Amino acid sequence: MAEIDRLFQYLVDSGGSDLHLSEGQPPKTRVHGAVTPIPDEPVLEHDVIHRMLEEICEPHAYKMYLESGDLDFAYEMDEESRFRCNYLKQKNGLAAVFRLIPTEIMSMEQLGVPEVVKRFAQIRSGLILVTGPTGSGKSTTLAAILDYINTNYNRHMITIEEPIEFVHGNKNSIITQREVPIQTPSFADGLRAALREDADIVLVGEMRDLETISLALTAAETGLLVFGTLHTNNARKTVDRIIDVFPADQQSQVRTMLAASLRGVLAQLLCKRVDKPGRVAVHEIMFATPAVSAIIREGATQKLYDVITGGKGEGMQFMDESIWQKLQAGMISPQEAYMKAIDKTRFKPLLPKELAHLGDASGESPVGH
Repeated sequence: MAEIDRLFQYLVDSGGSDLHLSEGQPPKTRVHGAVTPIPDEPVLEHDVIHRMLEEICEPHAYKMYLESGDLDFAYEMDEESRFRCNYLKQKNGLAAVFRLIPTEIMSMEQLGVPEVVKRFAQIRSGLILVTGPTGSGKSTTLAAILDYINTNYNRHMITIEEPIEFVHGNKNSIITQREVPIQTPSFADGLRAALREDADIVLVGEMRDLETISLALTAAETGLLVFGTLHTNNARKTVDRIIDVFPADQQSQVRTMLAASLRGVLAQLLCKRVDKPGRVAVHEIMFATPAVSAIIREGATQKLYDVITGGKGEGMQFMDESIWQKLQAGMISPQEAYMKAIDKTRFKPLLPKELAHLGDASGESPVGH
């Protein structure tokens, strides 16, 4: 048993999501969104944290970490507990953050993902983007979508991840999981190779650079169904982000490609619950209708708001609608709704008197961002 396993066990037992280790600080955990020190644990001295980090890491990878200052990999403590490990260096020395990855893949129903999202599973080619800030549950939702496809369809799916989080067994589909940089040097390399590997579906863990985004668009155009993730909060920002990655002289061509290949955007945020401990997901859903494609081609993304709010009959949902539903159901507080909302003006009147000044200081314009 590794020395660090008792800290992992504490994290699991306390229902936490992350373990933070930092030289010169006591170990800390994040439980339901709040970070607090583990009781009665001493400050981590250099020798102790060095020993803990080295023990669960491949020697070659640990050497790379000491040289470069960054490392990502996955560690399995036991059958029930896998961790996404991120090693880093900070001003006081070594540090690491560990995210607990549930080994059981939850269904879309268990996660509260709207039923219409299952439509993404029936699409045969194109680009589907699952977006949201770090820690908003994108990987968990994508795992549920892939598991739904794996259960109900016969497909060959290739995932390119850094690191592999959820481990999928083959059901009705074949799933090939590749980890960056262990089984493939980069997302772009893995995606390029997938074009020659008789894939139906490719999951790109992160679309963070021009080359990867460009290859994802090409793969989607050539008949693959590509799932990708971005750190954007809503559909409009997602479209803008993809186009803004490219140099100005290529953007009109990229708009045309994206208009042709985008099939949908699922944006996700997590809100802190007030009715019980934990968090609840809220979603924005956009399907690519002819109107959406025309807006992308024109570069008039501010019009997407109207298309999404007007597309309820087609299963679309604006983020604020989802937040409003959770607020009305008593699951989240007016403050939480206000902080997460896109159009703040709708939620401002519901804030308690002592917090009403929040709206004046935020400088947020309704819908315009």
